[in-house]
Amino acid sequence: MPRSRFGELLELAEQNDGLVTANEARAIGIVDSVLARLTQRGKLERVARGVYRIPYYPTDRLSQYREAVLWARASHGPENIALSHETALAIYGISDVNPSRVHVMVPKGARLRRKKPKWITVHRGQLLSTEVTTHEGLPVTTVSKSVLDVLKETGRSGLARQAIKDARKEGYINAAEAKKLSLQLRKYALASGGRADRNQERVIA
Repeated sequence: MPRSRFGELLELAEQNDGLVTANEARAIGIVDSVLARLTQRGKLERVARGVYRIPYYPTDRLSQYREAVLWARASHGPENIALSHETALAIYGISDVNPSRVHVMVPKGARLRRKKPKWITVHRGQLLSTEVTTHEGLPVTTVSKSVLDVLKETGRSGLARQAIKDARKEGYINAAEAKKLSLQLRKYALASGGRADRNQERVIA
């Protein structure tokens, strides 16, 4: 028995926790009018331009992050992107950060033509291959870059300090990397007119 159009979409969505993009649908011959019709019938939910969700598919703590990645890449968007800043720290589970928005970093020259969801914050910058890794199936900036980006963007040295300690404790960075980040944190504090407390800045090796 041949599969229905929805059945084909469901198979795609199951590979990405209930999410599917218009580009993926077109690749298997499903045109936009079919997506619109399925959305009207309630079989699909349009969560962002070019990104759809199977409504009854269970979500988890990473679902919104996957949605943000698909949004940025939809409709010929940049492939080289990464979840960054406070979002990256939350994904790693280092520090007590709980950002209200999902932070995504894209290359400076990347063109994002779609309307941006209000819950996504886009950062533009240089993304070196050595600064991006895959964690729980998601593209994420490395711990070192994430900590420094948060520090430069927000000046929250306490948050950066906690993230370094937690990252060392969880084994995401080694003693040398922790020491290097702590030195950069201390330099930032001094440059910004703050007083670096050596006891607070020390990271357990």
